[in-house]
Amino acid sequence: MVRQGILGAVAAVAILGQGLAAAPAQAREVVAFHEGVMPGSIVVRTSERRLYLVNGDGTAIRYPVAVGKPGKQWSGATQIDGKYVEPAWAPPREVKRDNPRLPSVIAGGSPSNPMGSAAMTLAGGEYAIHGTNRPNSIGTYASYGCIRMYNQDVVDLYERVSVGTQVYVTR
Repeated sequence: MVRQGILGAVAAVAILGQGLAAAPAQAREVVAFHEGVMPGSIVVRTSERRLYLVNGDGTAIRYPVAVGKPGKQWSGATQIDGKYVEPAWAPPREVKRDNPRLPSVIAGGSPSNPMGSAAMTLAGGEYAIHGTNRPNSIGTYASYGCIRMYNQDVVDLYERVSVGTQVYVTR
């Protein structure tokens, strides 16, 4: 139950933000990548609104994402501490304060659940990398701090990473 609450908080933060103007999101692709992190690591570049899964051969899979809106962005190193398919979502206090009409919990799989198809929670906070029920937000600054992905991309990433995967978020 605690994990669901955290997931809910993370997702609520992600869904309620208004997207700001940004470059159009693009499909995932393999790109050159020389960041100096271990293969299998995830690097999120907030300013690019892109997530990179490092392959270790000088390339990475680059995914378009939505990131925290101004005032809700963060940076640092963490790791995936949980993986969930169609998780339930409970809005965090800040999100509930901003939108008191939200229900206390939205069931996993519901079209109104902002977590989408899957979520990977991040250690040390109420953030996650997760799918979305608002695909038009991808490529924008839209969340309360979560990393939002197209549902097909979060499923692809989910299958490629495990609990303990290192995640670096940069501005």
